[in-house]
Amino acid sequence: MAQLDLAAPTSALDRGGVGEKRRTTAWPLLLLALTIADASAMRNVFSPLQETAEHALHFSDFQISLIQGVAASIPIALLSIPIGRITDRGNRALLLFGLSSLWTIGTIFTVLAADFWQLFIARMLAGIGALCSLTVAISLIADLSTPQTRGRAMLAISLGNMVGAAAAFALGGALLGLFSQTSAPTLIAGLAPWRSVHLIFSGASIVLTLLLLTLREPARGEIIDKHASLRTALAEIWERRALLAPLFLGQVTVVMADAAAGIWAAPVLARNYNQTPEQFAGWMGLVLLGSGVVGAVFGGFAADFGQRLKLKNGILVGAVIAALLSIPGALFPVMPSLAGFAWMFALLLTCGAVTGLITATAIVVLVPNEIRGVCLGAFIVIGAIIGFGVAPTMVTMISDALGGPDQLRYGLAATGVATSVLASLGFIAALARGHDAAAPNPTLSP
Repeated sequence: MAQLDLAAPTSALDRGGVGEKRRTTAWPLLLLALTIADASAMRNVFSPLQETAEHALHFSDFQISLIQGVAASIPIALLSIPIGRITDRGNRALLLFGLSSLWTIGTIFTVLAADFWQLFIARMLAGIGALCSLTVAISLIADLSTPQTRGRAMLAISLGNMVGAAAAFALGGALLGLFSQTSAPTLIAGLAPWRSVHLIFSGASIVLTLLLLTLREPARGEIIDKHASLRTALAEIWERRALLAPLFLGQVTVVMADAAAGIWAAPVLARNYNQTPEQFAGWMGLVLLGSGVVGAVFGGFAADFGQRLKLKNGILVGAVIAALLSIPGALFPVMPSLAGFAWMFALLLTCGAVTGLITATAIVVLVPNEIRGVCLGAFIVIGAIIGFGVAPTMVTMISDALGGPDQLRYGLAATGVATSVLASLGFIAALARGHDAAAPNPTLSP
């Protein structure tokens, strides 16, 4: 991967100075954080409610794994590269508004879904916008911050992502408990409690989507060739394969562990720890938020600190450490106590937040602007196909092989440990190979 001189000032900084840029980007950064929080909430709100929905609709664990995993992975796999290309060359603010509209529509359709395929399509729409929006937001933040502060600027979307997930669990579970009470008021007569929760979330998403109309497209910086074709962009990515391949392996397997944990943690709590959504909503939300804050803060500063190391790709050192620590964290489903479950779950998610932010920052720092969106899009494609498309179903297949739905906790633990080990190996390989792989190809750069 090319080691560009990203410390060089952009035209915007030349004209107005660093101080002016910082003053004018506060609202866009906050709005991006809110948007990613909205995206994360719409994508995750079904998770604490899925056990209730599964029983109400008479679904199996396998069907839920398809709704939660494959429903998101297939369309994302098809659309992420085109969206990445639009991110590199088009109006990113308008694109983000369109994606926000998609996940809002998907949440509304979830309220109305009556069978497997309707719910599958609804969650597919929510997943398309929510996951693809990260590419756009990362690209926007790259042009709304200085090269020296991008690791900390990435805190905005990383924290937004975790706050949204925490709100989905905390508010989703609490609202489910409220609407499940016989004396509680109903939003619409006869509407099931889990559907009422999605209705409230979709209303909030409509408001946040409209706020995106205030976002303006920033000037692009660090562009080598703004007319680079897709073929040229892919060729440049291929030239960096010695670094990108193990980096892909590391981050995709982290996505697998986190996706499986996020989808199946609530059912394990219900089946093995006798917890109802309203009982685990508060502390699960706190765990999600706390791990997100700690992981994002550590990841952001670790990324910036790593860039100051003499090691060529020292930015990845923090990712290696976090991936190794995630191995014991993946054992959270088999902890003998609820407290053990919570602490190990927090460790796994904290490590995932660290590696995710460091990986994104590494791409922002080391990859030229005109191929950055395609590279991030490729990460999302592979992460969607393997992380979301394979990991949730892998858990159910392992649990079925071990004896059925009652063995879900062991299937989840096995999947988490295996993917965390692979993630560690991937980041170690990326760090070891990074020195030679980071040199730019002179035939592709002016």
